[in-house]
Amino acid sequence: MIGLLQRVSRAEVTVEGESIGRVGRGLLVLVGVQKDDDEAHADRLLERLLTYRVFPDAAGKMNLSLLDTGGGLLLVPQFTLAADTHKGRRPSFSAAASPDQGARLFGYMLDQARRRAGVVSSGRFGADMQVSLVNDGPVTFWLAS
Repeated sequence: MIGLLQRVSRAEVTVEGESIGRVGRGLLVLVGVQKDDDEAHADRLLERLLTYRVFPDAAGKMNLSLLDTGGGLLLVPQFTLAADTHKGRRPSFSAAASPDQGARLFGYMLDQARRRAGVVSSGRFGADMQVSLVNDGPVTFWLAS
């Protein structure tokens, strides 16, 4: 699984003009599922997202995690993260999970996040979403499990 983690001041996802998820200070994570992924990959990625130290401590150093700060987590399914872009001018999605597998693993990860973190919101798998954010820093990391 792939997570594109962005530290945000605020973020929101809308579908057909309706806000379906939002957070204040915290993380927006775009989540891509690949065909070889399973629950163990989702657990590992979630553990990294919750404990990755991207928030500043009193000295201004990135030493605090989402769990340390109590910030919000907005998970957004992002099929295109699984694209192979190594050659040509059009991405290949041969490494991406099937829609059923992607929806199942994204749902699993979301359920686990809601059990472990405070404020958790999400986008909608398979929907045409509009995502807005204020990237704080900017701080963005690509994580894989």
